Amino acid sequence: MTRIIAGFAGSLTLSTPGAGTRPTSDRVREAIFSALEARDAIEDARVLDLYAGSGALGLEAASRGAAMVRLVERGNSAAAICRKNAGVVLRRAPRSSALRIEVTGQPTQAFLSSNRETWDLVFMDPPYDLGETELLHNLQSLASLMAPDGTLCLERSSRSPEPAWPAGIELDRRKNYGDTTLWWATAR
Repeated sequence: MTRIIAGFAGSLTLSTPGAGTRPTSDRVREAIFSALEARDAIEDARVLDLYAGSGALGLEAASRGAAMVRLVERGNSAAAICRKNAGVVLRRAPRSSALRIEVTGQPTQAFLSSNRETWDLVFMDPPYDLGETELLHNLQSLASLMAPDGTLCLERSSRSPEPAWPAGIELDRRKNYGDTTLWWATAR
């Protein structure tokens, strides 16, 4: 069961796609958002959730004060789940909120190649079997789209090598959670 942990939509259960996605565990999401709140990286942020799956990471940011969230998910059924979950979260938003949540149903690289918006906070949780070359291509495209001092949280298998960091994205730290490694980086 995947749920929103805190904020205006706290405890809301989210729908999850069947096969083909790997939801981030509650324990890892709690660690991510604890770190982001310590950095003051969520309030009024423009958030990009790549390889969104159910949209749980982006929607958690929305619940905690992000101004705009874009969920990017190429799988048709997963994108439909993202739209459904986004609608439920938006219905819970305070009436005074100007929160925007958008879902883009296209491959990550295609989105990154055509996007011209700037992002303060980026979640990237690709399939663990995504090749290092494709990951580097994603990161290279993302580097020019991140706001100065923007935050990237990349989730990978703990068996995966350290990503090759392109110019414009600088590694801050890594943290292991069982089979999952979080790579934290900043746009420079």
